[in-house]
Amino acid sequence: MAVTFPLPVHPRALDHTESILSGPIPHESELTADTRVEPGRPYGFFTDTTLCIGCKACEVACKEWNQLPADGFALSGHSYDNTVALSATTWRHVAFVEQVADEAGARATSMQPFQSNWLMMSDVCKHCESAACLEACPTGALFKTEYQTVVVQQDICNGCGYCVPACPFGVVDLDVIGDGRAHKCTLCYDRLKGGFEPACAKACPTNSIQFGDLRDLQARAAQRVEDLRRQGVANAYLYGAPDPAERAASPRSSPGPRSPQAASGPPGLGGSAPALGSTGGIGDLHAFFLLTDRPEVYNLPSAPTLPSTRVGPGLRSGLATVAGLVAAAAVTYLLGGRD
Repeated sequence: MAVTFPLPVHPRALDHTESILSGPIPHESELTADTRVEPGRPYGFFTDTTLCIGCKACEVACKEWNQLPADGFALSGHSYDNTVALSATTWRHVAFVEQVADEAGARATSMQPFQSNWLMMSDVCKHCESAACLEACPTGALFKTEYQTVVVQQDICNGCGYCVPACPFGVVDLDVIGDGRAHKCTLCYDRLKGGFEPACAKACPTNSIQFGDLRDLQARAAQRVEDLRRQGVANAYLYGAPDPAERAASPRSSPGPRSPQAASGPPGLGGSAPALGSTGGIGDLHAFFLLTDRPEVYNLPSAPTLPSTRVGPGLRSGLATVAGLVAAAAVTYLLGGRD
């Protein structure tokens, strides 16, 4: 698919011009997202935070489609964000970040081109290539779908909660008030099987959330970053996407896990570094983001890692500690025996 922005109207749309449809449109995502959902291909979200207006249409659409209960009734005091964070009953969360001070700590009086002093981002499960939650699950309740997304099967989940601390992004949560099992975004697995675009992406009025084939989204996102930099947004960069050179060398039809690529960090925000969001063996994120500030500002880790990568070093540290204690005990015993 050619890299275009905004997306063009699909020619098939002319076949469905009536106001009242007689039934579902076959392969509707081809009309709404310019991509056909087919098993065996990797799909995901590209979230362009420079287009987010904080309307929370994605939050509402997610709750309505997945029949999630309402929450966030109390005022949090955190700007206009009363949802606060992702949870077992909130699978989409729009963050409001007010930048009321400049680098020196004084009140900001100027704005970057095409941006206000607000940063907004619709957060969601990242559907990692190598998912930590999936590795930690002892019952097999978490699995990779035919669309390379990660889904929880509540009828198999035993509520152990191992997946909750395993997730480096803090996405998975247990519904302690409801069924006691783990819940998170499914990337609308049921809608994908029907050929529909995920509810949140379809409801987004500014196309900040874009759904499609992962490789197409990565190419489109790279072009968007170049366009923004030409317009003066010099600190625009991608979080969770591979280096463009590595992506170009990788076959489009290969959806399997890949090792983290070396990539340039955000301009002016750290220089050359491993691909942000793809570090520690996680690989590509199937929900990746275009950001204009450090990941921590959006409550994202700059270098997330798989817990399994820390098992070896932790075990070696433990053994070294035990060996040190044994040696200390032996020396104490020998010195005490001489007395």
